[in-house]
Amino acid sequence: MISTALLTIKIGLDPELFEVAGLEITWHGLFTALGVVVGVAVAAAFARRVGYREEMIYNVALALVIGGIIGARGLYVIENWGDGPGQVDSLGEVLSINTGGISIYGALIGGTVGAWGYAVLAKVPNIPRGADVAVMGAILGMATGRIGCFINGDIFAETTSLPWGVLYTHSGSPGFQAGFTEAQHPAVAYELLGDVAIFLVLALIYSRVRRDGVTFFSWVLLYGALRVGVSFLRLDDLVWMGLRTAQLIAIVTMALAVPAIVYLLRTPPQEMRLSRAERRRLMREEEVEGEPSQGG
Repeated sequence: MISTALLTIKIGLDPELFEVAGLEITWHGLFTALGVVVGVAVAAAFARRVGYREEMIYNVALALVIGGIIGARGLYVIENWGDGPGQVDSLGEVLSINTGGISIYGALIGGTVGAWGYAVLAKVPNIPRGADVAVMGAILGMATGRIGCFINGDIFAETTSLPWGVLYTHSGSPGFQAGFTEAQHPAVAYELLGDVAIFLVLALIYSRVRRDGVTFFSWVLLYGALRVGVSFLRLDDLVWMGLRTAQLIAIVTMALAVPAIVYLLRTPPQEMRLSRAERRRLMREEEVEGEPSQGG
């Protein structure tokens, strides 16, 4: 049997890159910012191809990013309030998002609410189609951000039972500070690879399925399934019936996504509904024209 130690990735990088005017710039913060850039760029490219105006694209993106940041940190603080490594116990730490500690589901919920709220107020046309293009960027942005989590070591996982694992050796790493001396499952890497795989599936759905909103709800379903699985390897606090917060959120969102997808697939697109109505109108006109005149 292959020794786990031979395939353990040892990460000895300092989570802090440098400091500017008392502000720590970390790998986590860097890749979170890059993730935002990647996500917006990819979504904007898809949005242009379906005719959304440049100004509208970036206004929606700004609302999504602001909502995502608030939701990401907010849910993390709720989940991790208290003492100990990785915990948040003061207002200063609540605002220290650059050092790590965000909830992806918080970002997704906050970003969705922010973008949807702006789209409704600004009367953005065809919001379901806009949601489809948004998630094409979101999933790649999430994958990019996970690189920073992987370097930082701020997500704790079970000791690996497989021939591979990850071990954090720098004294500043949360994984090192928490006392992990054995290789853990690279749960963040699993999620990163899962995000890329989901993007490929979504690209196929987006190009083949002509139903606005199906790509969005497919993303909700697929990412939910990924988080349910990966979270069994993570050491997040158990909340209910042996499940973690992310798993409970994932199960609820998946339960909503399935009927939504079924409904959208069974409902003809708007243009098809209009064409059928037009055909019925034409049929009625033909029937009227074909009736014999009643003149004497």
